Amino acid sequence: MERGLVFDIQRYSIQDGPGIRTTVFLKGCPLDCWWCHNPESQSAEPEIVVLEGRCMRCGECRRACPQGNGEATGPAAAREDGSCTLCGRCVEACPTGARRMVGAWMTAEEVVAEVLRDRVFYEDSGGGATFSGGEPLLQPRFLEAALRGCRAADIHTAVDTCGFAPKEDLLAAARLTDLFLYDLKFMDDARHARYTGASNERILDNLRALGAVHDNIWIRVPIVPGLNDGAPDLDALARFAASLPGVRQVNVLPYHEGGASKSPRVGKAYRLGDAAPPSRESMAAVAARFADHGLNVKIGG
Repeated sequence: MERGLVFDIQRYSIQDGPGIRTTVFLKGCPLDCWWCHNPESQSAEPEIVVLEGRCMRCGECRRACPQGNGEATGPAAAREDGSCTLCGRCVEACPTGARRMVGAWMTAEEVVAEVLRDRVFYEDSGGGATFSGGEPLLQPRFLEAALRGCRAADIHTAVDTCGFAPKEDLLAAARLTDLFLYDLKFMDDARHARYTGASNERILDNLRALGAVHDNIWIRVPIVPGLNDGAPDLDALARFAASLPGVRQVNVLPYHEGGASKSPRVGKAYRLGDAAPPSRESMAAVAARFADHGLNVKIGG
């Protein structure tokens, strides 16, 4: 049985494809986007995180730790010397729920069973299951097994990907996926590398290949003020999207500050501290610019 590392299963989602959906978030991502709103998704290993506001510094975590490494505060301190085994005893001992284990190993069968609990909502709304992350294609065999299980149960499937994955894994998943949500951030390779930690060459090449074989792709563009919201950036993205067969919709997603409070929980500094979400007026202008290229555009979702 294929096993995968899952960090969340979100029910009743209306932002990850059509209808009411169950979104399965897989842990691990090859990119390191400055604006990431799920920093706990980036590591491909389970993690213990700390919600500082809930910690009352009682020391129960230290007393529970069999390695003597637990800390009252700070998400990374318990494993700085490499001796933390992620046994979870400090999590169980915490009286306020300040410490949490992020990431659980599940079989594909277990994930599909969770998805099927919400079947009635899919039938009424035209929804289904969305596999997101992190990056679901970092766990390709597990993703394929889960997609196959959903297909066998006649559940609509969607995959939300950054596109940074081996092409053969992407195209294998395409045979089992009804809808792709494909993220694009920058057309300029140097700026993409600066703000995500990786070149966009593979991402663009994979999207071209996917567009040639799959006829239901929604491109999702996060709009980050000061980074990719200039007219040349938007026009370049729009021209590329409009050139691809299979693209049915472009979703322009306004930047939000969710990652600012979550990054310290996993020991990361948030690198966009002074960025503000775009206004409704500026998002409407962004959407209009994409529409000018003949694209079907939606703000959000």
